[in-house]
Formats: sequence, C-alpha cells, structure tokens
Amino acid sequence: MSAEGQGTSHWFDDEAGPVVRPYAMTRGRTTSPGQHRLDLIAVVVAEPHADDPDADTTLSPEHLDIVDLCRDTPQSVAELAAGLDLPIGVVRVLVGDLVDAEFVHVNRPIPPAELVDESILRDVINGLRAL
Repeated sequence: MSAEGQGTSHWFDDEAGPVVRPYAMTRGRTTSPGQHRLDLIAVVVAEPHADDPDADTTLSPEHLDIVDLCRDTPQSVAELAAGLDLPIGVVRVLVGDLVDAEFVHVNRPIPPAELVDESILRDVINGLRAL
C-alpha cells in the first residue's frame, strides 16, 4: 500500500520528521513590525545587556537559536540562514522581531555610494606628502 493510502501526508519524511513550513515559524508574516531592512551581509549582534531570552515565552526556538549563534560571534543574515538551514525571508522576519525586543542589534554595511573613492584618498595622501 502506498504512503498516501496509509494516510501519511506527503509533507512528512520518515528520516527528517515532520516538515515545519516557513510561514508557521513567522506566524504567516513576511515582514517584522519595525520593517527592518536587512541586507544579506547585515551583521546581527546579540545585546550584552538583554534579559535572558529563554525567559521570554513569546520567542520561538528559532529566535533563541539566532540569539545563541550571535552571542559569541556576530553573524551576517546570510550566515544565520545557512547555519539554521532556514530561508532568508524567515531569518529576516525573526531577526526583526529580535531587534524590536532588543535582544539583538544590526550593523548595516555602508552602501557603495557612500564609500570614499580610492582616487580621492590617493590625492589627499599625495597632497599631504607635498606639504
């Protein structure tokens, strides 16, 4: 008899266990309340002064995993997604929740348009040498 005939859902894998859909982890949300813009290379840092996240009953196990991963070493959003084997969109929502709850903060990369042009720096150095 096939797995479907036995009443087993196609969303269940005997080796992996039941599949948790990404929208279940985020409670159907695709953005966090604060609408935090999180690039893949944005670095998530656990707040040293934050209360114990385990005491907060509103946090999911995935939230706690993110705080734990960032506690010792800051992690980029991409690294968190890879380390937790979660979609980027889910990690962005969960990190946004943690930012709102003040368990983590995010260091955003400097946009390329705001970086100083290397040729300008060379001109400044050459000008200083000429003095």
